[in-house]
Amino acid sequence: MWQPGRRGAQCPKSVSLEVAERLLRNSEPDGHKRYAVFEGQAFCAQEHAQGTWHGYPVGWVQVPEAIRSRWRAEGALRKRDMRRNWN
Repeated sequence: MWQPGRRGAQCPKSVSLEVAERLLRNSEPDGHKRYAVFEGQAFCAQEHAQGTWHGYPVGWVQVPEAIRSRWRAEGALRKRDMRRNWN
């Protein structure tokens, strides 16, 4: 199925390769997934093979509550962004 964005990617154009690498480096682990925030949007990454990651935007509802709460307390996440990108 085709996805919006460049070359079928789900990520917005503002997420360059350099940004994606920084998001992965600074992401929060939760089981086999890692979560990051960029411009109010949540991103999830999964490792498909050793050192090979696939990242994509997700709704805030998919981010574990503990991570959302920590980012809210640290000021990395605004309530407005959560409402705007909940699903």
